Amino acid sequence: MLLQCLGFAACQPGEFFKSFEDVKRIVSGVQPTGTIHLGNYLGAIKNWIPLQNIYDTFFFIVDLHAITLPYETQQLSKATRETAAIYLACGVDTSKASVFVQSHVRAHAELMWLLSSATPVGWLNKMIQFKEKSRKAGDENVGVALLTYPVLMASDILLYQSDFVPVGEDQKQHLELTRELAERVNYLFGGRKWKKLGGRGGTIFKVPEPLIPPEGARVMSLTDGRSKMSKSDSSDHSRINLLDPKDVIANKIKRCKTDSASGLEFDNPERPECNNLLTIYQLMSGRTKEIEVAQECQDMNWGVFKSILTDALIDHLHPIQVRYEEIMSDSAYLDRLLAEGATKAADIADATLNNVYQAMGFLRR
Repeated sequence: MLLQCLGFAACQPGEFFKSFEDVKRIVSGVQPTGTIHLGNYLGAIKNWIPLQNIYDTFFFIVDLHAITLPYETQQLSKATRETAAIYLACGVDTSKASVFVQSHVRAHAELMWLLSSATPVGWLNKMIQFKEKSRKAGDENVGVALLTYPVLMASDILLYQSDFVPVGEDQKQHLELTRELAERVNYLFGGRKWKKLGGRGGTIFKVPEPLIPPEGARVMSLTDGRSKMSKSDSSDHSRINLLDPKDVIANKIKRCKTDSASGLEFDNPERPECNNLLTIYQLMSGRTKEIEVAQECQDMNWGVFKSILTDALIDHLHPIQVRYEEIMSDSAYLDRLLAEGATKAADIADATLNNVYQAMGFLRR
């Protein structure tokens, strides 16, 4: 649901590293709710791997966002550790990127409260996801956090003076709120006003830019090619989970929705399931869309294609599953990496938070 960016040499993709100060920052995260599925992987986590070679990257498990709707308290910490292990198993390298748990850096919650004082309620009432989720859950099951979590998301991003934020279609509105909030706080409390209070003056927050994921990163449901693959779908057959065993993957692909048209093709709006399954195959196999996959599959029937798609999924996910089990078997190793990541993140986050406290006129500690 939530995907959310941190100074070091920044290079644009394809360039060599420049000076230490040039490095651009990115922060992103995934909620520890449900199970991490193929959509989370292809839409976010897989894209982080090349980013960590170019940017200063902070990838965290957004556990504070996981409590905006009713949840199982006994499962939260377990799911948080599992999500961290999946990050590492998928190729996030802690020598290049910081991995940490959101709630382990308390500045996230503190900055959210400060930003809330500057956020017009009208901005939050416009959020589409709040309207959709509150309608599904019902008023009695909806806490204030579901309305205000875009402010927490803004805190997640602005704490680290992020340059870029990887966003999907469903996060664009939240990033725009983050940008507007950064500009609003800079106007209300930055510049000469901040300088008069003993600060450096100028802007308090960087205004982040969106980083659009590669084409094809939006993975759709196996039971409805027009709906996004989601943890919240009641049917587990709608998604491929990263830790699904081979036989489960095979069964889900065997039963997934297709159509009766002959041949297989990309980008036909009348055949959303066909486009989705071809896209998954392309991304799992690492082949090019037009030159390799389109030509290879154009005359295939569904039976043959489902077999090669199943093999591609199993071949791609098996090494991730093996590495995941290794990481989960060494809890001390995982705890150490999370603690190191939180320490590095807190150093940057606390500096930003102290500036905000100062600019807003609080008595300094």
